[in-house]
Amino acid sequence: MNKPTPSDAWLAEEAENPALVRAKIVSETARISWLELQKFYAAGSVISVAAELDLIDVAFAFSRDDKQQVAQWLQSAQVVRTSEEQAQQWYQQQAELWAVVISPWVLVQDKPLPQQLN
Repeated sequence: MNKPTPSDAWLAEEAENPALVRAKIVSETARISWLELQKFYAAGSVISVAAELDLIDVAFAFSRDDKQQVAQWLQSAQVVRTSEEQAQQWYQQQAELWAVVISPWVLVQDKPLPQQLN
């Protein structure tokens, strides 16, 4: 069997290190227009995350395949497939949402930007 190269070892370490996984999720989370997300919605890949949840925590649970936690959120309807009604509302509002990709899903959250301090 082939020994991992140093670059392969780094990838394996990254996948096992929760702090690195979280940092990667944070760096890949951004605001995006709903208009740009419609193709993913049409493919059935968009998951809505309730505003009271931390999008990073949800993305981390998805990335770790934490079935128990995800099931709790699904059961409480805090994490759901984006409905047609919601998609239509965001389209009409030309909404900008927080989003992060945890393949094959795009997790989105309708949460305003934090108020800037004076």
